[in-house]
Amino acid sequence: QARFVESGGGLVQPGGSLRLSCTPSGFTLDYYAMAWFRQVPGKEREGISCISSTGGNALYADSVKGRFSISRDSAKNTVFLEMNSLKPDDTGVYYCAGYLTVQATCDLKRGDYWGQGTQVTVSS
Repeated sequence: QARFVESGGGLVQPGGSLRLSCTPSGFTLDYYAMAWFRQVPGKEREGISCISSTGGNALYADSVKGRFSISRDSAKNTVFLEMNSLKPDDTGVYYCAGYLTVQATCDLKRGDYWGQGTQVTVSS
């Protein structure tokens, strides 16, 4: 059963922008470090960004650094992924994932609970 619900995917032209949202199903994101993963057919699922439970630390994969920005809004109980300067290589299914932690950091490779994903297609 999916713990998170992603939204905001769609079709966008190269160079365009999208903002993905991730909300939990019936619980608060407090104490959850959160991450976004990307799955491209034929390739392993890749962690592209994560944010600590407090929002004070974030990490990015080299492939998205400088173009994507992760954030979280405790009042909205939501995690966002702002994606700019999108490229065709960014096409894939994007998943949000989280895990409970007391650490002040996050792990790009860890996701104990997952959403069902949202499709992002970058094409002209």
